[in-house]
Amino acid sequence: MMSDKLSPIEHIKMKSDGLRGTLKESIEQDNHTGNVRPDDEALVKFHGMYVQDDRDRRAERAAKKLDKLYSFMIRLRIPGGAITAEQWQALHQVSEEFGTGTLKITTRQTVQLHGILKHEIRPTIQAFNTAKLDSIAACGDVNRNVIASSHPQLSPIHHQVHEYADKISKLLLPKTKAYYEVFIDGEKIYERSAEADPLYEDRYLPRKFKIAVAIPPSNDVDLFTNDLGLIAIIENDELKGFNLVVGGGLGTTHGNAATFPRLGNVLGFLDSEEKTMKAVYEVLTIQRDFGNRADRKLSRLKYTIERLTVEGFKEELEKRIGFQLEPEKPYQFTERNDRYGWEQSADGKWYYTLFVENGVVKPYQKVFLIETANLNISNFIFTGNQNLMIGNISETDKKKIEDLIEKFEIEKNISPIRQSSMACVALPTCPLALAEAQRYLPELVTKIEPILAKHGLSDDDVSIRMTGCPNGCGRPYVAELGFIGTAAEQYNFMLGGDRYGLRLNKLYKEKLSEQEILEEVDVLFAQYVKEKQEGEHFGDFAYRTFFN
Repeated sequence: MMSDKLSPIEHIKMKSDGLRGTLKESIEQDNHTGNVRPDDEALVKFHGMYVQDDRDRRAERAAKKLDKLYSFMIRLRIPGGAITAEQWQALHQVSEEFGTGTLKITTRQTVQLHGILKHEIRPTIQAFNTAKLDSIAACGDVNRNVIASSHPQLSPIHHQVHEYADKISKLLLPKTKAYYEVFIDGEKIYERSAEADPLYEDRYLPRKFKIAVAIPPSNDVDLFTNDLGLIAIIENDELKGFNLVVGGGLGTTHGNAATFPRLGNVLGFLDSEEKTMKAVYEVLTIQRDFGNRADRKLSRLKYTIERLTVEGFKEELEKRIGFQLEPEKPYQFTERNDRYGWEQSADGKWYYTLFVENGVVKPYQKVFLIETANLNISNFIFTGNQNLMIGNISETDKKKIEDLIEKFEIEKNISPIRQSSMACVALPTCPLALAEAQRYLPELVTKIEPILAKHGLSDDDVSIRMTGCPNGCGRPYVAELGFIGTAAEQYNFMLGGDRYGLRLNKLYKEKLSEQEILEEVDVLFAQYVKEKQEGEHFGDFAYRTFFN
């Protein structure tokens, strides 16, 4: 630990009795508020929940001297993003019965429900538990949902690599049974001695921890933006091992120069499952022991590595794992977007990727998906780009899905730039949002599309991403066009990221309005068409022109 001074949340964790705190009392006894007690607001995150309120209604309720309209967002833990048809049916049913009815696909291959009231938390979690779904460690200062390249057609051994998401998730789960005790059983029935946790101890990690597994040539998981990444090295359809990447993270704070986005570094190669799992585990123990517990804005692994240096971190890791990393193996990423429409994998199964704009499942899509699930002939796979694959469909069953696609008029005339878009939730539920994102980006894209057409670029899948604050949940710092909210209807314009998530963009213009954004985009695309080199993508042109 680098400092004797601890942030308040560190004390909350250590005295929480295995993340229990007073959650039971908050939920059962405190009927005067829709919120939980202050310390429990921190603890509830470890169980996959955030306390939120409807910011659109704050002023109205304050004028009436009413409490904020509190509710909870629940995020599921779905390593690798795959669930069965039966689990989709349960997810659909829970979303209809509790919350707002809207399903929101996140950038980390899972789904979250908003608007769940405090008295609905237990029945919601119990319904998920019946379907063998949970939200354990989906938020909080622990390893979060482990993501993995979602498209089976990337490799004949995709399934073998994809399984690592679940293996890693299980390895890094907290040992405490508080989730079951507080939200499912409702009784104190678990022996604390069985909850000894050599990884997290009683202090857990200094901040959240994100892990991704990528299968080249696709970087659909934006691997280098994660605290820890594994790049599968496959030769002749055989998994040789993984390149280990550490130290990525995008969150920053406006006006705080000590905070910055960072892409991860490749430390070396791991040639077996045993070595891979050992290295993953010990990376977390280094962050547990060396991470900043005084200032949460500087507590992610990227800052630990900056302090220890990459070489110093590697030395500490090799000391803890007991062997030296091999030199990294060559790899290449040549795509990042999802493969929309129908694709067939090596085993003959069919997969259909549905475009879900900014992860918000529209009502007609929701009906289409439940009818698909009711056929019970497929699984469902969330992608790292906020979309959804209907997968594992046999040749004989494919026509049934095609009929539903036609019935609901799915996926008609969607532009490449819209398919390449991504946004965080932002307003009205995120307490950190300074500006709109999810609700606004579709509108902005609609206004950019004619500009692309004007310059003959309608078929160009420029990556465009927007967040309502600088924390980076929509990964705007690795987009060709990045927009980061600074205030209502005002965004920092980021430029120069590459198409495959291998380079950070940079600040181009500050605090622009919509009109200023559209004017800048028009000028930039005109210049791009005139001055681009052969085969040069827009992001590479912008980086070369303005920052190189």
